Amino acid sequence: MSAQDTPLSPAPRDAVAVARDVLVKEAAALATMAEELPADFEAAVARILSVKGRVVVSGVGKSGHIGRKLAATLASTGTPCYFVHGAEASHGDLGMVTPDDICILISNSGETAELRDITLFTRRFNIPMIAISSKPDSTLMQAADYKLNLPQIPEVCAIGKAPTTSTTLTLALGDALSVAVMEQRGFSADQFQVFHPGGKLGSQLSKVAQLMHGAERLPVVRSDDSMPEVLLTMTSKGFGVALVVEGGKLTGVISDGDLRRNMATLMNKTAGEIASPDPVTVGPEMLSAQALAILNERKIGALAVTDAAGAPVGILHIHDLLRAGVA
Repeated sequence: MSAQDTPLSPAPRDAVAVARDVLVKEAAALATMAEELPADFEAAVARILSVKGRVVVSGVGKSGHIGRKLAATLASTGTPCYFVHGAEASHGDLGMVTPDDICILISNSGETAELRDITLFTRRFNIPMIAISSKPDSTLMQAADYKLNLPQIPEVCAIGKAPTTSTTLTLALGDALSVAVMEQRGFSADQFQVFHPGGKLGSQLSKVAQLMHGAERLPVVRSDDSMPEVLLTMTSKGFGVALVVEGGKLTGVISDGDLRRNMATLMNKTAGEIASPDPVTVGPEMLSAQALAILNERKIGALAVTDAAGAPVGILHIHDLLRAGVA
């Protein structure tokens, strides 16, 4: 064949057009899976919830990458879980799997050679096994106790070979499995914060009680205190506010704005005459992120923290939230 007879490759499409085509097709694939959820899905969730040991996830290649993400998501949402590489399992890591565990094995083809030994290990020791694959008749799926079958949809890449649509479906199914287990377990935001103490996410899940200043730092005054006394308290405590307390309960708050509004006659008045009644307060168990939202909405710099009886137990300044990384 001469050079003139050599077939020309089609001109590459515009990158934006390719991106949109990929996203539309993968979104359609996810919609299909939502309508065709694997029949064993609910049973798999129930079995994970009942396991005495841990969930062991295994896969190779792109399935392995997705498996690591699934294991991390399960572990961070209340289900003890770890990832074992299929090839490493054949060289000693099978010792990490116990009869009290449950295995999730991932292979789009269902014929991944590296999963053979861990598959046989689960069968030999009666370890429950969940398989995720797009081939219902594959060796892996036939061996599984719980079959999470992916819809057979072509890969979205131009040559139809690179794992794209299949990995998106596997990732999404793993998320669906994790969230379903999480909700059935009753996993709370408090528990989530225990597993995510670092970074911005951990800070936003902190409670007001963790960041507030306690009783010894409260700028407390009485309603009949003179304004010179109030100003001295406000200055010494450094929060820009004073808390008016009567009978152990918070009855008002004096802010910088209250001082400016009464500047002409300020020094001749008492704390009770200056204070804004019905102050905005928060409880110690409120999330810090919620407290920040209140501060921003009201355009104030500090919040009194009160208990169920209305007694002040702390004070939270916006600078405390900024230092903690909540904002």
